[in-house]
Amino acid sequence: METSVILTAFGLTVLAGLATGVGSALAFFAKETNTKFLALSLGFSAGVMIYVSFVEILVKARTYLEASLGHGPGSWATVLSFFGGIGLIAIIDKFVPSFENPHEVHRVEEMQCKLEPCTTDSGKLYRMGMFTAIAIGIHNFPEGLATFTAALTDPSLGIAIAVAIAIHNVPEGIAVSVPIYYATGDRKKAFYYSFLSGLAEPVGALVGFGLLMPFLNDTVFGILFAGVAGIMVFISLDELLPAAEEYGEHHLCIYGLIGGMGLMALSLLLFI
Repeated sequence: METSVILTAFGLTVLAGLATGVGSALAFFAKETNTKFLALSLGFSAGVMIYVSFVEILVKARTYLEASLGHGPGSWATVLSFFGGIGLIAIIDKFVPSFENPHEVHRVEEMQCKLEPCTTDSGKLYRMGMFTAIAIGIHNFPEGLATFTAALTDPSLGIAIAVAIAIHNVPEGIAVSVPIYYATGDRKKAFYYSFLSGLAEPVGALVGFGLLMPFLNDTVFGILFAGVAGIMVFISLDELLPAAEEYGEHHLCIYGLIGGMGLMALSLLLFI
């Protein structure tokens, strides 16, 4: 595999992961949460992920697996790998305590509480922020592998997934920054931990690549692609759409979802 392809795939993964830093910066410098923009963006990201998972990635997975295993076994392997990806991300979610869940919606207005008398236990808030950073890091690990794997086989597909995951990472940056800043009053510390949680994405790509590189063939690519499709569908349905709804902009969320699907469909048609 060419070095330039590997570097491009890794670069896309880094950019997607560092979007948590964008969310952190928004939390510090925006005066209020643009709920309309976030709901539309999260819906758009979900639309991209859902469409590309079912129309492109799962189809590629089945093609790879049927070519290497035969029609029947290949079809079974595709389905099992898809639900295996869902199971993996669901297990990760299961071990994140609900009160420290990284996908709980936060607003930048919460930063203002630091300027007012607050009775909330700062130690508990700091712990919540740190656990949120760790939880997001764990979540970002398979997402990094997903972006990297897609970009290795199809750079245009990798770009689409990287953009979708980057959008999805912006509210996560807010989720890390708000409680840590709230507890410490230290913007640098809050940004630092948000930035670190995003680095789990390229780390996931590197570890996955290092472990799988000696074994990469049609079967492994097929299993990876199907698993990635499952991961992205779960993220969309369990995280992105509920988060967009929590910002209270239902119709914008759906418009974003349809817009993401439409743009992804158009981009795939242009590369036929």
